[in-house]
Amino acid sequence: MPQSIAERHRFILNRLTEKGHVNVTELSEELSVSVVTIRKDLKWLESKGLLNRTHGSASPAIPFAFDRHIGDKEKLRVEQKIAIAREAVKILQPNDSILLASGSTILEFARQIPDLNGLTVVSASLNVSQAITLRSNVEIIQLGGMVRRSSSSVLGPFAERMLTDLNCSILFMGADGIDPEYGITTTNALEASLNRQMMEASSRVVVLADSSKFGRRGFGKICAANEVHSIITDSDLPQKYKSQFAEMGVEVKVAL
Repeated sequence: MPQSIAERHRFILNRLTEKGHVNVTELSEELSVSVVTIRKDLKWLESKGLLNRTHGSASPAIPFAFDRHIGDKEKLRVEQKIAIAREAVKILQPNDSILLASGSTILEFARQIPDLNGLTVVSASLNVSQAITLRSNVEIIQLGGMVRRSSSSVLGPFAERMLTDLNCSILFMGADGIDPEYGITTTNALEASLNRQMMEASSRVVVLADSSKFGRRGFGKICAANEVHSIITDSDLPQKYKSQFAEMGVEVKVAL
């Protein structure tokens, strides 16, 4: 276990790289030091431009989302994604027609979908469709188009054209960045364009994203923050974001 200040700092930065987010209480327990000590460590690291502190936690210093392979994303904040997915499936009803975008949290959501009678799923992700294939009562419509290898998802004009004649009840969408002022973003401009088309084909938009995505901006803007109806996230979300979205009329559900 790290003992010196320098070793603690390396440990914290490594955890931040692995998880995309660190919690003061968890670090205190892992390093067997007081919460006060961890806060001092985070304050020093922030002064060197190595991270950004929030209430009880810290996030990477550069608030811009970057692209990862879906397999790498699946290893990050696993417990939070499972909790978010379990909260999200409570929304589903028999005979719903839903749209699923791509991303590791959406993939976890797909794994949690129950075998509801008459449920139709329109999917932009090959992995997501595959995760649902064992549900005998769920109909799957796979969008076609150019395949984005990093996420095993489709994008481009072919996929967008397939959506023009569809009318779905709910879109479940992931995000690489959620900034109350700038909006909802992803790391890929073509994926952002497809997500906008998916929003047009849906009556309701629900964003599934863990708290590490807040305060970040991706390359491709999907929409303004107040254009979504709900966001489901984890309990590490700082209160300031809850307040900002509440003022916009956007529901924020915290998965426990």
